[in-house]
Amino acid sequence: MTDAVLSDVRAHLAAHLSGPGAAPESASVTFLGLEPIEVLRFRAHDDDLTRFATLGCSRHPMGDPTATIADPTRGPRAELILSLRRADGITAGVHRTLAVLAALPAVEGVVLTEDALLDLSEPLWDGAPFTAVLLEPSDVPDLALPEPADPVRFFDAVPITGNEAAWKRLRGADALREAWAEAGIDVRDPARAAARM
Repeated sequence: MTDAVLSDVRAHLAAHLSGPGAAPESASVTFLGLEPIEVLRFRAHDDDLTRFATLGCSRHPMGDPTATIADPTRGPRAELILSLRRADGITAGVHRTLAVLAALPAVEGVVLTEDALLDLSEPLWDGAPFTAVLLEPSDVPDLALPEPADPVRFFDAVPITGNEAAWKRLRGADALREAWAEAGIDVRDPARAAARM
């Protein structure tokens, strides 16, 4: 079923993120002992937005890593989407970073959920001031899978700085979003300033 899931996820992402007749660029990242994670890059033709989407995290359900028997069918599934404006030339390394984040469920037993903070404590791409991401629901709708499998959910991975990650831990995701709104911060701008706390 895993090949069918990934095929369906790829088609679903292409339907929602590609322009007519446009195919995404793809990079595959392999980690020792894990199945490959692909990162697809979709470029919008009508604006300056580039969207990077993982493909491979949803291959298996996420679950408790301490469970003696993993359920191969039931359990939450997810993929990550990173959306950046004017991303050309400044995002070297972003493919590997996204693949690392998408591999966390398999490596550390992390279950990707809304408002989750994924902190790598290192730049998300070369020269980036961002070291973590905050997960938010994406505008890409859930993808239903054949019963009894759970649907695949898509989360926007919003880049945040170390100070913003600390603020989220202290005050919560909603307080961080309020700080962005008050400062008029576009979280899709890779050159944005951090929110002042």
